[in-house]
Amino acid sequence: MGFLTPWFLAGAAALGVPVFVHLLRRQTTTPQPVSSLMFFEQGTQSSTRHRKLRYLLLFALRTALVALLVLAFANPFVRRANAGASGRLLLVVVDNSYSMREGTRFADAKRGALEVLGAKAGGQRAQVMALGAELQVLTQPVQDAGTLRAAVEGIQQGDSKGNFGELGHGLRALAETVHTPVELHLFSDMQKTEMPGNFADMVLPGNVKLVLHPVGSGVAGPNWTVESVSAPAQLADPKDKRRSRVEAVVAGFGTPAVAKMVSLLVNGRTIATKRVDVPANGRVKVELEPLDVPYGFSRCEVRVGPVAGGVADAFPADDGSVFSVRRSDPERVAFVHGAGDGRSALYFGAALGAAAESSFVLQPVNVEQSADVDPTRYAFVVLSDVGTLPSILENSLTQYVKGGGSVLVAAGTSSGRRGKIPVLGADVLDGKYYSRDAGDGFAKVAQVDGTHAVIGDGSDGWTELKVFYATRVDAAKAGARVLVRLGDGANGTPLLMDKALGEGHVVVLASGLENLTNDLPLQPGFVPFVDRAARYLSGEDRLGGTRVVDSFVQLRTAGAGQSGAGVEVVDPEGRRPLSLAEAGSIQSYQLTRSGFYQLRFANGKDGVVGVNPDRRESDMTMIPEDVLKLWSGSGGPEGAPSGEIAAKETPMSLWWWVMLLALVAAVAESVVATGYLGTQREEA
Repeated sequence: MGFLTPWFLAGAAALGVPVFVHLLRRQTTTPQPVSSLMFFEQGTQSSTRHRKLRYLLLFALRTALVALLVLAFANPFVRRANAGASGRLLLVVVDNSYSMREGTRFADAKRGALEVLGAKAGGQRAQVMALGAELQVLTQPVQDAGTLRAAVEGIQQGDSKGNFGELGHGLRALAETVHTPVELHLFSDMQKTEMPGNFADMVLPGNVKLVLHPVGSGVAGPNWTVESVSAPAQLADPKDKRRSRVEAVVAGFGTPAVAKMVSLLVNGRTIATKRVDVPANGRVKVELEPLDVPYGFSRCEVRVGPVAGGVADAFPADDGSVFSVRRSDPERVAFVHGAGDGRSALYFGAALGAAAESSFVLQPVNVEQSADVDPTRYAFVVLSDVGTLPSILENSLTQYVKGGGSVLVAAGTSSGRRGKIPVLGADVLDGKYYSRDAGDGFAKVAQVDGTHAVIGDGSDGWTELKVFYATRVDAAKAGARVLVRLGDGANGTPLLMDKALGEGHVVVLASGLENLTNDLPLQPGFVPFVDRAARYLSGEDRLGGTRVVDSFVQLRTAGAGQSGAGVEVVDPEGRRPLSLAEAGSIQSYQLTRSGFYQLRFANGKDGVVGVNPDRRESDMTMIPEDVLKLWSGSGGPEGAPSGEIAAKETPMSLWWWVMLLALVAAVAESVVATGYLGTQREEA
């Protein structure tokens, strides 16, 4: 037993109050008048009666009441050992990441989990979870062995990349609601690539004891994989040697230097094969051509295999990488320009033709002859510094964009004299001629948004761009996202903007596409910019190509509202995971399985994408033993081993019990004091 606030014991001095009241209080006698003392016998008066405690029961109750109050404020406690096995939560976590497909790892993990659950005490609660890219809670803490066993048996092998950081995050969230000791059993291959960048993300709460169950042989065998594939998502001519080719990177993990056969398959048929020498634990780039695909979507794959008598692959599940290619005739792009503007079409058309990833044909249209242009016949439309746009075309373009089309607007000097940017509807504030200003005569780019698909990584020389003229557009009022901003003031003039309108997009360049208002057409990054802009505006990137497991595909434009058009998803197993309600409202979908997904977007276009696991899962190197020991002992206060947490004793306060006794003593004191009060009156 102990006291949490022992300094309140000094209040025990108050026990002298009942003693004073019952013993040391001065005896007072009321004088009585008499006529003479001669008849009284002289003697010594005894004070023994006055030195005795009076009313012993009342004295005892008052003393007990004071003592209990002092004891209560000192907050006494008794030490009680932590809950035993029946009070400890048993948490079983099974790793179902992609690397667990190697050999019998996943089956061994599930079998070990069932053995742990079978050995638990009858009254002990347990919970089952699965760990991949996220921590999945499969059951609530329950005692029913059948429920727990069914949860473990129902865990499916996943294709995600494992993440021990998610385990630490999930357990820290669990500790906020579960305050009892937790015994965590983790069944995993302990892959090194599953560790987060910061070890602190893996640290578990103090009430968690971590028990590791590594599965597998412990020694990673040689593994070769197709690490990456670069192929066109859209192809117009299989005989075009610039575009009709596939570049793949073959990597080895824990491998000797050997020769490998790399094959290109289209719709299950091998169309090209090449022998390559892969260095020990290294990488080699291989080029396969031509990419001969039929019209429509083709499901393609690059596979790596052994030569005759070669070393066997320890993990053949990752020997292939899938992607899709759509073959179609070159799509047309309408380029609407002013009557006297011949340079912009020349520069833009040359860049579009030089782009290695694009298959577009530019069709220039004079603005004076553009009233009959049907935007729906084009992949996208470019408005190059048009002064006055026919109203019928502007209305058609607005409906075209809302339905899923896209427009690139170059707002040069002629657009600066208009009140609004066509289709976008943003107000034109004024036009700024930097060439007339004193100093350098041009403005430089100060800010680039490298997260946008049109910009890429922002390394295409935007900071070297010289802008001689820019149309100042009220981007904030229009709700447009600024991608490139000039450094000509406190806020900076927006140079490149993007706005989602319905299911389509409007991209605005607040300058021209010729080399008079800026030198963008002369910059090395002009061709990559046109290439990315063309693929973004046409939606080509969404329709085909390849993705990584757990990435998202955008099915409808964010903020477009309920367009009424339903979307559709068919997963690699041929199932349709979306309900009718989700098909009418969902904006993006997470691709959780490897293989080919068939997609129908809200703008009515169809697509097929190939999905591959994260190739970091192909590296079977385990976490070093010393790191595993540090992790399993990371719980507890100030780095104390987590296994010791359950053995400690916790204090249990007795405050409420003491206060309850004090209340009983107070009631008894009142009753007894009332009875003695009548006795005192009789004596008086």
